[in-house]
Amino acid sequence: MSIVVTGATGELGRLVVDQLLTAVPANEIAAVVRDEKKAAPLAARGVELRVADYDRPESLKDVFRAGDRVLLISGSEVGRRVPQHTAVIDAAKAAGVAQLAYTGVLGGPDADFRLAAEHKVTEQLILDSGLPHTFLRNGWYTENYTANLAPVLAHGAVVANAGDGRVASATRADYAAAAAAVLTGEGHLGAVYELSGDVAWSFAEYAAEVARATGKEIVHKNVPAAVHHEILVGAGLPEGFAAILVDVDAAIERGLLAGTSGDLARLIGRPTTPLAETVAAAVASA
Repeated sequence: MSIVVTGATGELGRLVVDQLLTAVPANEIAAVVRDEKKAAPLAARGVELRVADYDRPESLKDVFRAGDRVLLISGSEVGRRVPQHTAVIDAAKAAGVAQLAYTGVLGGPDADFRLAAEHKVTEQLILDSGLPHTFLRNGWYTENYTANLAPVLAHGAVVANAGDGRVASATRADYAAAAAAVLTGEGHLGAVYELSGDVAWSFAEYAAEVARATGKEIVHKNVPAAVHHEILVGAGLPEGFAAILVDVDAAIERGLLAGTSGDLARLIGRPTTPLAETVAAAVASA
């Protein structure tokens, strides 16, 4: 039996493997990767590499083994994730894995924004498969914002169309720790965890944190959705992706990413990482 992490060279996957290595021997961990060379650092740490591609179902045939505990990290290609996830679910079922944990989205069936659609379909596919499962419904990553500080600092403004809506974000490392806890612990089969930060913040508060960390004047500018879309496209984002981000902001305004269930802190056994800490670290490394 192995603990198997799909998408293990991605931003979240690497952190999950890091967390697992603190809890179990390396030879009990397997990483599903597309690029073996990119995954060389994992192999150097003693992690088994299993090469496969979400887009080639036949490559997944021998990736999973009976009794494996598997983490399906959702694909990053919006619009292609349902067939990709289906291939993984089918392979996991054929192998007889002991657990399939899936990183979905906060709110599950109640999340009505566009980015949530494929997550909801995937959860239903997992339910229909009959596999022993755990749903990790991840909220927003704080890094979604702190990784894009350059335009904020250049223009002195945090621009959004979320109004006074709040975001209960946490860091990728927080979510990775939760996934590792579920994969190495007991009592999680059939569980649904609504994962989010302990404190929900507004964009005005985020702007204030950036101002505090940089010593610069940073304001929050709330703009209509159409204007925000135009700004994002003008900054070089594809129109489709810009539309998704604008739609997420609308969901934030409706309160769909503000939930603070406490599930994340309970799973990781500590408070989630504060917004101020993540902002300060991002500013220091900018």
